Amino acid sequence: MGWSARGGSVRTGKAAALILVLVAVLAACTSTPPPPVVTSPVAQSSTTPTAIAPSQIVIGVDDIAGGYNPHNLADQSTITTALAQLLLPSVFRQSDDGQYKLDTTLMRSAEVTSQDPFTVTYEIRQDASWSDGAPIAVEDFAYLADAMRNQPGVAEPAGYRLISQIQPGEGGKRVQVVFSKPYRGWQTLFSDLLPQHLLKDAPGGWQGALQSGFPAYGGPFSIKQLDTARGEIILERNERYWDKPAAVDQLVLRRADGAGMAAALRSGNDQFVMSRTDSTGLKLLQDLGELVTLHTVPGPRVAQVLLRPAGGPLTNDGVRAGVAALIDRNKLIDKGTAGGPSAGLRADAQVLPPSAQGYAVTIPPSIASANPGEAERLLKAAGYTKDAGTWRKDGKALSLVIAAPGQQEPYATIAKELAAELVAQGVQVSTINPAPRDLYSGQLAMPVSRSGQNVPDGSGNVAVDIAVIPMPVDGDPATVLASTFGCRPGQQDSTSSATPVVPANPAAFCDTALQPAIDAALAGTKPLPEALSELEPKLWATHVVLPLFQAADTLAVGSGISGLTPGPAMVGPFGSAVNWTRGGK
Repeated sequence: MGWSARGGSVRTGKAAALILVLVAVLAACTSTPPPPVVTSPVAQSSTTPTAIAPSQIVIGVDDIAGGYNPHNLADQSTITTALAQLLLPSVFRQSDDGQYKLDTTLMRSAEVTSQDPFTVTYEIRQDASWSDGAPIAVEDFAYLADAMRNQPGVAEPAGYRLISQIQPGEGGKRVQVVFSKPYRGWQTLFSDLLPQHLLKDAPGGWQGALQSGFPAYGGPFSIKQLDTARGEIILERNERYWDKPAAVDQLVLRRADGAGMAAALRSGNDQFVMSRTDSTGLKLLQDLGELVTLHTVPGPRVAQVLLRPAGGPLTNDGVRAGVAALIDRNKLIDKGTAGGPSAGLRADAQVLPPSAQGYAVTIPPSIASANPGEAERLLKAAGYTKDAGTWRKDGKALSLVIAAPGQQEPYATIAKELAAELVAQGVQVSTINPAPRDLYSGQLAMPVSRSGQNVPDGSGNVAVDIAVIPMPVDGDPATVLASTFGCRPGQQDSTSSATPVVPANPAAFCDTALQPAIDAALAGTKPLPEALSELEPKLWATHVVLPLFQAADTLAVGSGISGLTPGPAMVGPFGSAVNWTRGGK
């Protein structure tokens, strides 16, 4: 039995082998291919989910360097404006037509509830909170208002200086703000609120707030990574945001030069770029043709030359006018704009920027360009003579200090050109480039007596005669007027010329004769066009502020993004980022 079974097994095996050989031969003789080899897929582990790449929108920018406090003059930049819109809550926001509308993602209401005293009551949503869980409340309003009233180097403080009291209610969700005077531009206040509970006792205080990042967020995005060395900021959807979530998972802000931006748009690696282009960078983007759509986005700043009556020779009106007549404004504008989009935004008015509604040219022909003959007449009348090519008085050379904020462009370049012009005309010049925070909060905030003399502040700061800086011009125009040219409340009423005060503005300018018209415009008792018609000629005649041009970016929109618009002038596109999606052309 065992032998027969083994023999049968051998025979069966041989038969099977013969059949396989015949099948192979037949397959070789036919045109029909053999069936494909099918392998079983490797089973996915039930504990390791399949990775899904986040939806990203990549944005090319000139720089990502901080600080990022939108309320500090030292931090004003395109990247700061963008991050503030993406990360911080605001009571009102501008729509594409420039009108201020209540941001209902934060607020239930905000309205004037009393005229005497002028009072605005704000109702905050109960579910509005910072990313660490702390509620957005009255303390955040009070923190911002206090800093804007009392800190040096802040942007557009005039409206906050009218606040006399802030009262809480409803567990901090009601904010009652009482003003010392009526304020027409109240809707521009309390934008970009900051987390008081994290910043009030932070190292560096207000000046250090947001210098290198954000401690908490109150907008639709949060920061996942901020790498200044690599030049990249990655924002992700704020999972603790209480309102509509962002449509994309991440926004990537990436630093690049003009050639790098153009290459990234061509390849589709960048979906759009925001760049302060010069003529070369603009041509690189234009050469992309139909791959991109180009827009000029006017920024919220105007490049200005401030001839400061804050001590030294420029305290004298005649000397200041004479130095102003030596300046070739056209050359400064050409150097600063370098053929970029700002070249079409010459600032020929003292208050309104070129992109603002109601803007009109007010610059007198005598100021539009250099006038050496008039400068000579004015300087001689002030007691100066030109000796061996240098202007001197009582044997002392006319010497001025020109400052620009660090190496920020185009202001450092403009300052160099200005120094060269004045030196060529016989004025001795020292050019300094202090860090922006040191300039705005230190040197431009040195106390000044009513006689116009600098008072040493004990920190060794060098007094600045001429500052080449950007000045904010967004928001309510009357507030811009009062913040740039107005006195501090009560400053013009002081009777002691020996009592030094911190200047009300970076120009260290306060004219008691002009203040009533400025106050009337701020309160709305005098229509702004009427106030400007009265004030513009007088402001030009002071020779304190020489506006050059409105800063502007080029927005180049490539492929792979939908929902993006240029946004309102002086605001830009980032306010609509919650609705951006991947897709499009």
